[in-house]
Amino acid sequence: MDTRAFRNPYPDFDGSNAAALFDSHGKMTEDFTQRLCRKIMELLAVMEDGLRAADPRDCTAYTGWAGIAVLYLHLHDVFKDPSLLQKAQEHAGRGLKCLTRRRDVTFLCGDTGPLAVAAAVYHRLQRPGEADECVARLLQYHQTACGGGGGLPDEMLYGRMGYLYALAFVRKQLGEERIPLEFIQQISDVVLESGERFSRKVQVQNRSPLMYEWYQEQYVGAAHGLAGIYYFLLQPGFVSSPAPVQNLVKPSVDFVCRLRFPSGNYPPCIGDERDLLVHWCHGSPGVVYMLLQAHKVFGVPQYLEYALHCGEVVWHYGLLKKGYGLCHGAAGNAYAFLALYRHTLDAKHLYRACMFADWCMNYGKHGCRMPDTPCSLFEGMAGTIYFLADLLQPLKSRFPAFEL
Repeated sequence: MDTRAFRNPYPDFDGSNAAALFDSHGKMTEDFTQRLCRKIMELLAVMEDGLRAADPRDCTAYTGWAGIAVLYLHLHDVFKDPSLLQKAQEHAGRGLKCLTRRRDVTFLCGDTGPLAVAAAVYHRLQRPGEADECVARLLQYHQTACGGGGGLPDEMLYGRMGYLYALAFVRKQLGEERIPLEFIQQISDVVLESGERFSRKVQVQNRSPLMYEWYQEQYVGAAHGLAGIYYFLLQPGFVSSPAPVQNLVKPSVDFVCRLRFPSGNYPPCIGDERDLLVHWCHGSPGVVYMLLQAHKVFGVPQYLEYALHCGEVVWHYGLLKKGYGLCHGAAGNAYAFLALYRHTLDAKHLYRACMFADWCMNYGKHGCRMPDTPCSLFEGMAGTIYFLADLLQPLKSRFPAFEL
């Protein structure tokens, strides 16, 4: 397998080498907890210093102010320090001041992310009027997201699933009553219709009843592709009837499974035979969420088997030369282990996540490439800090701005 990774220098789990990290219930030892906390605070200081050179006009969650607010909101969840919520408010406010005002509807790369994050911050600050205003503005995009035309894709970063995530985020942060489930189901219905229509157009409906494209490519992974779309369509209640989940989504998931390389990895797009990328955005680290959700919904053992194969790929090839970030870095890849740990409670996966955390705690010492936005949530240091904080509560961990 050709790869863009460092050789993994860590010994694999053998049943005894995790005692210094966590106990049999997955609770971190005091020494490891203190090490994580020290590194979180150290990296936070570096990040805040670096943000002075950040683009003042980037509101997005992916590379801009909303992403920094997401980090501080999470740190407030973990550490309960009111000053962290104040930092979240500061950065969320910056995001609201520079919205793109384009038709971008997604949480990560559009205006709905800054609005959803600000709503969560104001809700937590007990400022309901401002939270309500942000939710109302967020819902103004619903018609655009449900529209069948206009060239809006269906994927996560720039398409309908990115808007769906913004709604799901608000429901989780502010309460499910704030946004009716029907709003999510309406988007899912449009995505299903779009997938059926495109599958017929490219004449693959007998192999995959749903098919999607982004920029004239049929992507496979979590960010732009099939795995990310199916992960959301498999969420409980997101599709209004069980019939399409069984008749359309399941055979389409099976189609993705048939694309896997002998290594256990997945191609970035259909027809690409290069087994190169082991990123959340392209490859096994993002496909694992679809597989685990399919195993929860359908109970088919093969889905879990393939998800475990994804974990092996990430363990061997997931310490990336691209860096330590979420989208295409070691921290994002480590979330595959946390997802596998929550699903199986097998200590091996938690151990592997801790080893990737050790790599991330040596931030900058491996000769990795410097990202374009070095402090951001998805490319840079903010995402790494988010992961290290999530490791303190592994059973509550979720890949930010994606996993539900």
